[in-house]
Amino acid sequence: MSGALGADAAQSLQRIAEALERRYPAPAAAPDFAAAEAFLWQVSPDRLMPVPEVNRVDLTLLQGIDRSRDTLLENTRHFARGLPANNALLWGARGMGKSSLVKAVHAAVAAEGHPLKLVEVQREDLPSVGRLLTLLRGASERFVLFCDDLSFSHDDQHYKSLKAVLDGGIEGRPANVVFYATSNRRHLMPRDMIENERSTAISPSEATEEKVSLSDRFGLWLGFHPCSQDEYLGMIRAYCAAHGIEIEPETLRAEAIEWQATRGARSGRVAWQYFTDLAARRGIRI
Repeated sequence: MSGALGADAAQSLQRIAEALERRYPAPAAAPDFAAAEAFLWQVSPDRLMPVPEVNRVDLTLLQGIDRSRDTLLENTRHFARGLPANNALLWGARGMGKSSLVKAVHAAVAAEGHPLKLVEVQREDLPSVGRLLTLLRGASERFVLFCDDLSFSHDDQHYKSLKAVLDGGIEGRPANVVFYATSNRRHLMPRDMIENERSTAISPSEATEEKVSLSDRFGLWLGFHPCSQDEYLGMIRAYCAAHGIEIEPETLRAEAIEWQATRGARSGRVAWQYFTDLAARRGIRI
């Protein structure tokens, strides 16, 4: 009988241990950061997955965003050299190269010989960011944490986890980590939601201050606005020059304007989509 009780107790302890391990997983082992220039942060279990080849375009091909490009490039260079640098929020019109700029700037600075790594974090994984910071804190490399298309709804609590990156709590943000995010919204939440909370709250000024002030914690705000027709055409001409595609200026202009008219939008993304079609028709691989 005592043997049976002992076996039951051992099984119970094993189940408890497994439950605790699932709820409180062991800290992730630091990967070989020399294995790649970029990593994806994944959870369950926590791990940094190397990205063999980052999907990006060359910095010189990003047209019409000169001020944002120069500002982010300078900030990233400062950070890579161990100097003070700001977290950056790239906000504004869709398709204007916000995420492309982050990846291109990282590549440009890393090519200068700095041990700079890019780590992409999904918005839904922000609650785990504290564990990620612990993993990166002791590394000799420097890291740009990147969250693409960041925004929050009225019942979303993920923004609280983001404060660990931006403010760092009493421990402080690791000196070798900076955070870059892109969003279509300057305040990271819909304007109609802001107005609704202000109109229904007992204290309107306090109702949205916590969420709206989150964007204030970014030292750099870089705005991206819809491009002009000349900037749109300039982007396409730059793509053609970079890939050796020759086309009559009148033909390019007519086709490109027709292309953007059918989509009801004019942006860097639309310019690239037209160029992709043009390259395919010319039998050019890109």
